[in-house]
Amino acid sequence: MSIAIIGAGAFGTALAVALSANGPVTLWGRDTTWAAGRENPRLPGVALPDAVAVTGELAQAAGADMLLLALPAQQLAGFLGDHAAQLDGKRLVSTAKGIDLTRLTGPSALISDACPRATMAVLTGPSFAADIARGLPTALTLACADADAGRALQHALSTPVLRLYRTTDVTGAELGGALKNVIAIAAGTVIGAGLGDSARAAIITRGFAEMTRLAARLGARPETLTGLSGLGDLTLTCTSAQSRNFRFGRSLGAGADFDPATTVEGAATARAVAALAARLGEDMPIAAMVARLAEGGVSVENAITALMTRPLKEE
Repeated sequence: MSIAIIGAGAFGTALAVALSANGPVTLWGRDTTWAAGRENPRLPGVALPDAVAVTGELAQAAGADMLLLALPAQQLAGFLGDHAAQLDGKRLVSTAKGIDLTRLTGPSALISDACPRATMAVLTGPSFAADIARGLPTALTLACADADAGRALQHALSTPVLRLYRTTDVTGAELGGALKNVIAIAAGTVIGAGLGDSARAAIITRGFAEMTRLAARLGARPETLTGLSGLGDLTLTCTSAQSRNFRFGRSLGAGADFDPATTVEGAATARAVAALAARLGEDMPIAAMVARLAEGGVSVENAITALMTRPLKEE
């Protein structure tokens, strides 16, 4: 099964490096001026194996049997709108972790609507691009509603150091990956503000409760959120400075500047989650506060006070 990666950011490049252990991989990006040097500046220190072919021609990548869409969540709908005809009927695997701000849906709905004849799956879970590219052991969730197609994709995308666990709960898997970014911003804010690890543990725990509550409301299986794509990814991104969402939150808490060129999926997702929760009548105070913090609508001090003075209740 031939494989192409759509999106030559750090994560897409890391996947290309890892999957080239199984055979040739095509990596597509809008800017491939770096390709001659065989090192992507977004993933410094990692040389591309010979089995990875870099191209700026989408038609070349779209000829593969399976395409991994390694695009930011807020760019996915636009890309699908422009190129659906080249993608429909393929095996499409999204790695985006977010909720679209306009549609208030995850990647699976965007892909299914744009490419109704495609076999759609989601690859998500606790992973950093640098770890995958270096060949460090990583376990991920592969979610596909079609169990037989999921098995085939699982075998095609697994390597000796990249282990995939399969589920048919696409909604739960993609929501776990999206919502954990929001909580990671909150955890980073707590650390940046100097509130300590006990406060971070509280944010992680109560944030996980919010994640599970919303996912169940949207039809996910609660046990999916206790797996790699939920609790696993939440643990990683709330405790490591490799996480862009955690670093962004830490800068908010410390009142420091953050590189505006760095993609922070959780900031946009927080706004989408706040809108979605309001539509559904779900109480998600941490997500709502992250949305306000990211937009500059509340100070860190006032956000903390608001959360700590909420009515007392049972856990």
